[in-house]
Amino acid sequence: MKFKTFAAFVGPSVFMMVLFIAFPLISVFTQSFYVTQPIYVSVEVETCTPGFLAPTCLTEIKSLPKLDDNGKIIKVTKFVGLQSYRNVLELGRAWEALSAGKWKTFQTIDFWKALRFTLTFTLITLPMVLGMGLLIALVINNAARAIKGPVIFISLLPFIITPVIGALSINWLFRGDGILTATLEWWLERDIALFAQAWTIELLMMIYRVWHVAPFAAIVFYAALQTVNQDTLESALLDGANRWQRLKYVIIPHLMPLIIFISMIHLMDAYRVFEEIIGFSSQGYVISLQWLTYDLLTPDQAGNRSISRASASAMLTMIGIVLILIPLLRRTWRDQRGSA
Repeated sequence: MKFKTFAAFVGPSVFMMVLFIAFPLISVFTQSFYVTQPIYVSVEVETCTPGFLAPTCLTEIKSLPKLDDNGKIIKVTKFVGLQSYRNVLELGRAWEALSAGKWKTFQTIDFWKALRFTLTFTLITLPMVLGMGLLIALVINNAARAIKGPVIFISLLPFIITPVIGALSINWLFRGDGILTATLEWWLERDIALFAQAWTIELLMMIYRVWHVAPFAAIVFYAALQTVNQDTLESALLDGANRWQRLKYVIIPHLMPLIIFISMIHLMDAYRVFEEIIGFSSQGYVISLQWLTYDLLTPDQAGNRSISRASASAMLTMIGIVLILIPLLRRTWRDQRGSA
C-alpha cells in the first residue's frame, strides 16, 4: 500500500486521537502539578447593628479575594510538584492507620476506600462476565434455528439499555418497597433493607454490571464459535470426549484470543466504574476512583473546584488501568511472537 493511501485512511483517526485523547491527557497531567488559587487580601470590615441610642459597630479584619478592575477575582497559578498526589493519597494518615491496625480508619480515607471497591468490583465481575457470556453464547449456538433470532434479541436487551437507566431501574426494584424487595420480604417473612449496608450495595452493583456487560461477551463468543474447526470437534467426539472435555480442550483454546480481548475491554471499563455509583446513589457507602475525580471537580459553596487534586486522581486512575492490563498485554505479546 502506498504511503499516501495509508495516510489518507489512518490520518483522520490519528488526528482525532491526538486531539481528543493525547492533548487532554497531557493537559490533565500538567494540571496535576499546578494549583490555581485566588489572591486574598486583608481588609477592615465594619459591621453595624442598630442600638437603643446609637448603632453598635464592630471592626474586624477579614480575608477577601482580590478583584481586578472588572470586578473579577484575581487568581494565581503556582507549581506544587507532587503535593496534589500526596493530598489525594494521604499517605501519612494511611500509614498511621495501617501501623495501628485500624482498618476501619484506613477505609475512611477517600482514595483507598475508592481503590478497594474499584479493584474488588473489577476483579470479581471479570470472571463472571466471561463465564456468563460464554454460557449465553453456547445456548445461542445450540438453539434451534427457528428460535435462534429471538434468543439473540432477548440476550442483547440488557446491553442495549443505557447504563445509568439500567442502574436506576435495578435501584428502584430493590430500594424501599420496590417490587423485588417486597417479594423477598414476603418470601422470607422479614424486613429487608438492601441499601442500608455497603456490602449489599456492592453485590447489587456487581450483579447489575454482569447482567449489563455479559451480552457483549456473548455475542463476541457466539461469532467466534462459528469458526471452530468442526473436524476437530468430530475427532474429539469419536475419541470419546464429553461436552466438558470438548469445551476445555477445543473450544476454549480457540476462543482464548477473544477471551483476552474481552478481558482487556472489561478491565478498562470496570476500573472506571461510575454509572453504578450514580444510579445506586451509593456515595454514602461505596465510591469509586472515577467518582472521586468527579467529586473533586464538583464546585463547592464558594464555586471553587479542586482541579489539581482531580487531575492527580485521574492520573492515578490511568496508572491503575495500565498496571492491571500489563499481564494481558504481556500474554498477547508472547502469543504474537510465538505465532510470528
